[in-house]
Parts: sequence; structure tokens; C-alpha cells
Amino acid sequence: MPSRLPRPSSTGTDGSTSTVGGEGAALSVRAFAAADYSWLRVWYEDPVLDEELGPLDDEWLEYVLADETGEELVVLSDGVPVAVVGIVWANGESTAHAVTDIAVDPARRGTGLGRVALDQVVAHVERDAPDGWVAFVDRENLAAFAFFSALGWEHAAEPDPQDEDGMHSFALRP
Repeated sequence: MPSRLPRPSSTGTDGSTSTVGGEGAALSVRAFAAADYSWLRVWYEDPVLDEELGPLDDEWLEYVLADETGEELVVLSDGVPVAVVGIVWANGESTAHAVTDIAVDPARRGTGLGRVALDQVVAHVERDAPDGWVAFVDRENLAAFAFFSALGWEHAAEPDPQDEDGMHSFALRP
């Protein structure tokens, strides 16, 4: 059964935002497709999204479409894209699925959609992962640190002080 979420606005396939939907919009999840690149590029014109997750370019698209170790998933509200969540599947080296990115339509930032989108993706994934889920957060990304903390994910590790690219890790255990 799809989740329900109030929808203040909607993003069209061209990335434009308009007011549609409303209380109780149905959420669904599907795989990212090449045709999604046009509206996602519009999202990345937002300086905050571009700073945290960019750049978004043709090389990224080629990688995402060919990658068999993970998947980008599109979260839709009544058929309209509202978030994209990237994951890497648990494998022989890692026994947890890893969240690689969460991009929310910039027009919906701060509405709680990131939380609902991530919950929807976790519920959607049918592959088993013995250790659940993990997310890595840049030490300077205070918003992402607060986000995973607020979701109740366990703060599993601090960044290595000797590694300038070190990350916090968060875990969601089964």
C-alpha cells in the first residue's frame, strides 16, 4: 500500500513546479531511467543540491544506467518525481545496503519529504541485507548528520581524524 504525504506542490517532467495534489498524495518507487535526467538536471540548478551532491553530468548518467552494484530509485507522489535515492546493494564485502544519495525536489526542501522518501525506498527494496542499511555522511554536512540522527539511525562511527575525506557512518539495523 502506498504511503500518504501532504503535497504542497508538484514538479513536472520539465522540472517546473506547480501546485497540484494535496493531502494524501500516493507515493511509489521506481528505477531511475534515462528520460529522468532532464528533470533531475533542473533540480541540480539549485545551488544547495549541487553543492552537496553535484555535479550532475553525462558521466554520472552513464554510470548510473550501467551500474549493477546499486540503483538510483525515483520516489513519485501521484506519479510526479519528488525525490531520488541512490543505493548500493549489500554484497560479499558489505552486508548492509548503503544509501549513497538523497535528492529532494528543491521546491519541497524542508517539508519532511526526505524522511518519507527514504522510508519508502527502504520498504520498497526486496533484497535481503543481513545488517540492514548504512549511510555515510561527510563530516561537514551538518544537515545530513541531523537528518539521519532525527530518523533514529544509529551513529555507528565518527570520521577518522587522519582521513580528510573521512565520513560519519549511520546504521539502520533490521
